[in-house]
Amino acid sequence: MFIVAESNQLYLGDMLFYLISFLIMSALVWHFAWKPVTQMMQKRADKIANDIDSAAKSREEAQKLASKRQEELKGSRQEAATIVDNAKQSGESQRAEIIATAQQDAQNLKDQAQKDAEQARQDALRGAKEDVANLSIEIASKLIHKQLNADDQQALIDSYIEGLVKHE
Repeated sequence: MFIVAESNQLYLGDMLFYLISFLIMSALVWHFAWKPVTQMMQKRADKIANDIDSAAKSREEAQKLASKRQEELKGSRQEAATIVDNAKQSGESQRAEIIATAQQDAQNLKDQAQKDAEQARQDALRGAKEDVANLSIEIASKLIHKQLNADDQQALIDSYIEGLVKHE
């Protein structure tokens, strides 16, 4: 039995050595390997979380900027449409003003032409009246062989002119 006891003690001593070695080794691994690995993993997790947060913030800022640009573009389009409408209205008013001025000028020219024609007609009538009067006097004096006095001449001229005006 003694042999058995000695063999049990030997195993117990080895086991105790292995257990102490395992505990020391575990403490060393915990201190030198596990803590740095855990810290490294925590830093990596923190960095990833920060990257995700900054990416979300960047995406929100990009969305805000995009919506702001859309609003500005919409405002620019409205402003451009307003400018075009104002230009069209201005062009139409200038067109109407130019047409009205041209019509007024044409009417003025027409009125002036009518006045000039009437003046020319009056001048022609006066000239014809004088020519007719002179011819009438010559004809009358040749036919009658006598001289008419001034009142008779004037009455004769007036009646002849009235006849001419009625025939026109």
